[in-house]
Amino acid sequence: MKPDLFEAPDYYNIDDLLSEEHKLVRDAAREWVKRDVSPIIEEYAQRAEFPKQIIKGLADIGAFGPYIPEEYGGAGLDQISYGLIMQEIERGDSGVRSTASVQSSLVMYPIWKYGNEAQRQKYLPKLASGEWMGSFGLTEPDHGSNPGGMTTHFKDMGDHYLLNGAKLWISNSPFCDVAVVWAKNEEGRIHGLVVERDMEGFSTPETHNKWSLRASATGELIFQDVKVPKENLLPNKSGLGAPLGCLDSARYGIAWGAIGAAMDCYDTALRYAKERIQFGKPIAGFQLQQKKLAEMITEITKAQLLAFRLGQLKNENRATSAQISMAKRNNVEMAITIAREARQILGGMGITGEYSIMRHMMNLESVITYEGTHDIHLLITGLDITGLNAFK
Repeated sequence: MKPDLFEAPDYYNIDDLLSEEHKLVRDAAREWVKRDVSPIIEEYAQRAEFPKQIIKGLADIGAFGPYIPEEYGGAGLDQISYGLIMQEIERGDSGVRSTASVQSSLVMYPIWKYGNEAQRQKYLPKLASGEWMGSFGLTEPDHGSNPGGMTTHFKDMGDHYLLNGAKLWISNSPFCDVAVVWAKNEEGRIHGLVVERDMEGFSTPETHNKWSLRASATGELIFQDVKVPKENLLPNKSGLGAPLGCLDSARYGIAWGAIGAAMDCYDTALRYAKERIQFGKPIAGFQLQQKKLAEMITEITKAQLLAFRLGQLKNENRATSAQISMAKRNNVEMAITIAREARQILGGMGITGEYSIMRHMMNLESVITYEGTHDIHLLITGLDITGLNAFK
């Protein structure tokens, strides 16, 4: 088990822009990752198993609903703090950050924003503490980039709703206690429903044989005549804009999280390049390796500035969906490119579990696809700047 020697790059002194609270929150998350994630994550990734014992630690560092008000069990932090926590967790592993992102932005967020007071009091404190874990059901076997085409539906049966359908590629589903599920009513309008683990007809088979996000639990949500109490419908927003609002929050977290994965790959490659001797000197002294490393730190710095400014806009409630989309696409592409370049610097050692790079690279192949594919985010930017819809 190798020690975690990570040192965070800050080429433009971005720490100077952070408040003392921001730095305290980030440093707490960083130390937790070094202590509780880094020593075990390679083993769990090799076994394709989520380390459930870290759930309490995630809750303790405020990773579950950091921006949710304290009255509901959240930490009451700002959006930059949320981003910094996601950055540090994904520095450890994208799959662990996925678990936290889903809990925060895709389960707690819609209950907080679209739910009523009774729903907030019932679910949010237990989700914030990690006593309950949640999942988010939007993607279906036949509807990914076109979520509005979903076929999962529910009928009004008088004293309850009857839910039928299936969701696919759902993080946390195998062990979730509750699921925020998006389905169409009899008029075809999309609504959110909170489905609980013990409801008859609700099952969550796990997805196996993944080469990516191996330390994250992924599965399906299956609904076969599930009786959902009427009080479990989220009343304050409906239509496709409701789940897309959740995805905005999650994509924002991903824009920060990807920086963490990139930082880890860069830091690993830089340290290795200084220590690896070939032709009588460290390979960091060769021009092509310096080119790779210089490009890495440049792209990380640009991504840090992009995420920080987006965080300011989020704090002011001025960030647009298109701005969030741009940051998610850019920063994940940046991270996956850095992972590939870092792997080359390490040569053959880069494919082993002795280093984190290949695991990050495989994880990022999922991150670049989920919550809006790389190409779809380009079209979102294209629509925003031209006013012309290229989706159909």
